Amino acid sequence: MRKFLLALTLVSVSLSTAAVAQQRGTPEEQKACTRDVQKFCRPVIDQGDFTILACLKENRSKISEACNQVLKANGQ
Repeated sequence: MRKFLLALTLVSVSLSTAAVAQQRGTPEEQKACTRDVQKFCRPVIDQGDFTILACLKENRSKISEACNQVLKANGQ
């Protein structure tokens, strides 16, 4: 569960290394993508944040509009 929460925190940040190291998504951004990560990306949760982000992007046509907006707002 701890890895899952950490992954959700990092999913909504920009992909630059500096941003990942220094910045975390807001609670609202995390909430927007929680269900989508659980639904579409559960098998890859333990494979790292970039893998989860890639999974969300692969499933972009299926994810919620709120999560899609989080990705767009963070340059994804």
